[in-house]
Amino acid sequence: MRTYSELILLPTFDERFEYLRLDGEVGEITFGYERYLNQLLYNSGEWKQCRRKVIIRDLGCDLACEGYELNDKILIHHINPITVEDILERNPRVFDLENLICTSHNTHNAIHYGDKSLLVTAPIVRTRNDMCPWKH
Repeated sequence: MRTYSELILLPTFDERFEYLRLDGEVGEITFGYERYLNQLLYNSGEWKQCRRKVIIRDLGCDLACEGYELNDKILIHHINPITVEDILERNPRVFDLENLICTSHNTHNAIHYGDKSLLVTAPIVRTRNDMCPWKH
């Protein structure tokens, strides 16, 4: 069972991604396929309160990594995927902060489908004249 406490001990974004990666396949049955249940959960007051706590804890950063601030929609990812039964039986891990992390849409998809090409890369560090070959 993976946990948020273990995840944040990993210093880099790439290491955190590898820790979370699920390598799922498109079309694989998940909680998200039960649209009615999905909407009931994510529109509930209990979820909205839990979501706010996660965003505050993670400082609105992708995979809670400083320097990866999310300026667009923030998704809350279940570190250990939840099932329809988890929702119906009110399994505590649905709202457990140890099972939740902030992600971008692309990072979330990369985690589920194992596609690193979806991840945002770190900005290139520029140096003086690095774009002017005649000035080297």
